[in-house]
Amino acid sequence: MELSLPLNYAGDPREACDQVAALESAGLDAVWVAEAYGFDSPTIMGYLAARTERMKIGAAILNVYSRTPALIAQTGAGLDAISGGRALLGLGASGPQVVEGWHGKAYDKPLGRTRETVELCRRIWRREIIDHHGITDMPLPKEKGGRLGKPLKILTRPVREEIPLYIASLGPANARLTAEIADGWLPTLYIPEKARQVWGTALAEGAAKRDPARGPLRTVAGGLLAIGDDAAALRDLARPQIALYVGGMGARGKNFYNDLAVAYGYEKEAALIQELYLSGKKKEAEAAVPDEFCELMSLCGPEGYVRDRIEAFREAGVTMLNVTPVGPEPARLISTVKNWL
Repeated sequence: MELSLPLNYAGDPREACDQVAALESAGLDAVWVAEAYGFDSPTIMGYLAARTERMKIGAAILNVYSRTPALIAQTGAGLDAISGGRALLGLGASGPQVVEGWHGKAYDKPLGRTRETVELCRRIWRREIIDHHGITDMPLPKEKGGRLGKPLKILTRPVREEIPLYIASLGPANARLTAEIADGWLPTLYIPEKARQVWGTALAEGAAKRDPARGPLRTVAGGLLAIGDDAAALRDLARPQIALYVGGMGARGKNFYNDLAVAYGYEKEAALIQELYLSGKKKEAEAAVPDEFCELMSLCGPEGYVRDRIEAFREAGVTMLNVTPVGPEPARLISTVKNWL
């Protein structure tokens, strides 16, 4: 099992990157850089490539609406080149509020777009001449306004023909697609004890169609990390994130994270959290998050307890433990957990 962490993108990105770079010597294997509608992730990933030597650098995620498949492939190839083959490319559909509200694109065909982007990225990295017509046309045909376009292949030579592609997915259809075509999976608000009941069937159906040559699906999941006799209290730090996602990430009836909370068995709590959050009562929404939810998606407690949590994630199929260290000594926490893996 590898060890990674999500980059804190809410503050100064250079400071956050420098902190992550300092954890490389403590044993950190990878860092994941989010984008949402803040700073773009490729710029920050390029800075991380220059500041580090060994750790993998992942996008989590690039959405498949705001960039063409060709540009996503170029971004992956560029990051892989400057990092010496350390790129991980996380893709996803994001959500309609960001795609429509921020990027001004219609939120349509999320599964088809994701499948097509994965296919085209792999073809481009193999330096195939691309003549493709689907959701994306390469080149643009005359009937759609094209005049001078011709089939092309990537000008430069990628470091790797295959850059690992991870898909962020929650719903059954998207999880099924992930297990079929992706190298890895980026679930959110992941509870290992409840993962099988939510995604087990979909993942199995996707795996049945998977190319055996691609190897087993890798899974990235984890949560807050704190070790100590009084560390259990730090689980409450997960409340704002859970409330934000379950309550505020999307509209009523169109919130994938709320649907996930319901699938976990927190139906009444999910409805209450959303009602409070969308009414502007964020603190009340955080208080409504079940204690069990905070506990099961974190790794906060005495040493033996944290070791047990690690095994729970491992047994659920997690291959990269993605943690957020809490406290003044993140390097010590990373080093300790890395030695346990």
